Amino acid sequence: MSFKSFAVTATALLASSIAAANTLNVYTYDSFASEWGPGPKIKTRFEAQCDCEVNFVALDSSVGILSRVQLEGEASEADVLLGLDLNLMQSAKQTGLLAKHNVDTTDVQTPNGWSDEYFVPFDQGYFAFIYDSEKLETPPTSLKDVVENQDLKVIYQDPRTSTPGLGLLLWMKSVYGEQAADAWAQLSEHTVTVTKGWYDGYSLFLKGEADVVLSYTTSPAYHMVAEGENKYKAAEASEGFYPQIEVAAMMNSAPNKALAEEFMQFILAPEFQNVVATGNWMYPVMNNIEPLPEAFSTLPEATKVLTLPAEQVAKQRQAWVSEWLEATTR
Repeated sequence: MSFKSFAVTATALLASSIAAANTLNVYTYDSFASEWGPGPKIKTRFEAQCDCEVNFVALDSSVGILSRVQLEGEASEADVLLGLDLNLMQSAKQTGLLAKHNVDTTDVQTPNGWSDEYFVPFDQGYFAFIYDSEKLETPPTSLKDVVENQDLKVIYQDPRTSTPGLGLLLWMKSVYGEQAADAWAQLSEHTVTVTKGWYDGYSLFLKGEADVVLSYTTSPAYHMVAEGENKYKAAEASEGFYPQIEVAAMMNSAPNKALAEEFMQFILAPEFQNVVATGNWMYPVMNNIEPLPEAFSTLPEATKVLTLPAEQVAKQRQAWVSEWLEATTR
């Protein structure tokens, strides 16, 4: 190799190394990173602060994020995992791949407060069934109404691949307990389809393929704010709603640990939290934010919240998924 060729190659490698050193790799789910999601604004705002490049690696679901890093192990190029949720935290911890954060979460506003040394929450909401009030004259007022009304056409998501689907699995177990298998079998008799992810299921609902679809109590706010449409509503849940809190974590093997630590701090800053409500259509976890749109004041209030212990979820999740699968394929 000539000296000139060597110099060119060395320069290229150095440039590549510098680029890598200034790049934060964030594994997240596809709707977060999409052009209509919160990702682009958050990317722009953090890049202005860090003088770096944010690279969102978009995966098909929150469950997919965990599966990806479990497969890659310490060889993963991920710095931050953004989009796991309350029900995946214990399983993620058990991988041994996560690093403790140094973020002060004292002012985090979640139903039971927040204290976890590995995860920082970034948004929160409650699972609910959404309906079109111009088409459905008598909407369900409980989870049991959805399960037991054979005239109601239902779409929900697969608990193996979707966090809303997993949320429904736990919601069903919270309400039905040992009778959950029978409830799943009953629901399957009037289920139109079970989709891999939220987007596919919600799109089918908007096309008129079902009476209700599993989503969030906050979903109607999107239609009101973005479309000026008031007909979509979240059904009440007399037994109580099941929550979702979405979280971020750093990888132990993060190639750019300093950037990862800076981003974890950034999550609770107004620059991030102000994007949550009208970017991800969820509730922020901090109060240091701009006022929420008026549409949020019209949403159902979660006066009763159902939760199962994280340790129980981690231990029983696979058994409950098997119970669901067996009951719905009888």
